[in-house]
Parts: sequence; structure tokens; C-alpha cells
Amino acid sequence: MHRLSPKITISILLCLVCSVYFVVPGSSIAQTDLPMTETTVGDGETTSPSLSLSLDGIDSPKGMDSALKIVLLMTVLSMAPAFLVLLTSFTRIVIVLGFLRQAMGANQAPNNQILISLAFFLTIVVMSPVINEMNTTAVQPFLSEEISQEEAFTRVQKPLKQFMLGQVREKDIALFLELTNTDTPETPDELSMVVVIPAFVLSELKTAFTMGFVLFIPFLIIDMVVASVLMSMGMMMLPPVLISLPFKLLLFVLVDGWFLVVQSLVQSFQ
Repeated sequence: MHRLSPKITISILLCLVCSVYFVVPGSSIAQTDLPMTETTVGDGETTSPSLSLSLDGIDSPKGMDSALKIVLLMTVLSMAPAFLVLLTSFTRIVIVLGFLRQAMGANQAPNNQILISLAFFLTIVVMSPVINEMNTTAVQPFLSEEISQEEAFTRVQKPLKQFMLGQVREKDIALFLELTNTDTPETPDELSMVVVIPAFVLSELKTAFTMGFVLFIPFLIIDMVVASVLMSMGMMMLPPVLISLPFKLLLFVLVDGWFLVVQSLVQSFQ
């Protein structure tokens, strides 16, 4: 029989003590009284407590309108991450940064939190003209009660649609016009967001993968050179990645790689 190591034995004992502490009725946690109310019905039977949510004045048209606004607001807030990913430059930026890290072979340096945060702030930089125009033409007039909700929603779409149409490819627009059985409009401004949004996402994926391929080329050349040198020296058991990583990092630092990558990403949207 194999003897258990001291660490495993201590872990098992701790688990047993915790299970007894939480399960045994005599423990302090098990005896904690929770504020519960019971209702007696019928033949003395009790029912468990229940939680209900109600909105006052919902029977009136004005109250119903307020309730629908609350539901729509909660829905929009829950879909905010999807809007950030699909309707802005975030998709292209975060994919290119992920390809860059993979090309360098630096494992988790920088980690996901840093890459996503950098992509988020670069998205703010790229989208700032669009956000300012949306705020000036739609949000502020609506808050000042100068325009209605429908007019504000229409004005918000215009600068966002212009940004997406500036990055989208014509073949992607034609594809989703065909898939949705929509006639080709006379002007791009007449395109529906149902067509523009998926076409924009598809175009962003194509552009991001193209930029990622270009970033891979210099690092791939370094890997191939290092592998060839190691094989010529008979050092086949030594992983080439272990030797090529310092050279790739040195090359990236010497050419000021982060500056070039960020500059190229931001300028690719102009």
C-alpha cells in the first residue's frame, strides 16, 4: 500500500473538519437563525416565504410606458458589452494585439487584462469623434427636450453608421443584402443596421487577420533562422523557441514595436 503524504493527509483532515462545522446541527453556523416568515394556511400547513415585485400605476398608459422604459434600459445595459465589441473598433484592435502576443511567443506577457484594457482605451481614442458627434446631435438635444426619442434614435445611428460604412467592404454589404432578401438602396445611408452591423463585423475580422499575418512574418523568420542554426550545430534537443524569444523581444524593443503597432491600428481606421 502507498502511504499518503503529510500534505494530502492534512488536506483531508481540513475538509472533514469543515464539513462537520457546516453540516452538524450543533455547529454555530448551522444554528444561525435566518429571518424567515411562514404563513399558515388550511389545516395548519405552512408555506415557504416568497418574493414578489410590483410596479405601481402600471395599469395606466403612463405607468405602462415607464415600465417599458425600465425594461428597455435594463436590456440595453445587459447588451452593452456586445455593442462595444460589434459596433466599434474594439474587435480589430483586440484581435491584432492577441496575434502580436502569440507571434512573440511570450506566453501571458502582457496578460489578458492589460491587452483588453489597452484595446478599450484605443477604442475610445478611435471612436471619440463619433461619440462627440452622437452627443452633440442626438443626446444633448434629447436631454434638453428639443427632439423626441424617435428622432434622437435616428440621429444616433447616423454617425455610427458612417463610421462602420467607412470600414466595411462592398462584397460584405452585398452578401448580407442577399441573405436578408433586401433590395440594394440608392444611397449607403439608406442601408439598414441589420445589414451594416454583420457586414462591419465580417470586414473587421478580415482586416484583423490580415494585420495579424503581417505581424507574424518577422517573428517567423527569426524562429526559422534560429532553428536552422541550432540544427546545423547539432543541438536538436534544445527548443528553438527558447533561444529565439530573447531575439524577438530585442527586435521588438529596438524598433519600438508597441508604438508602431498602436500607430498602425489607430491610423487604419482613418
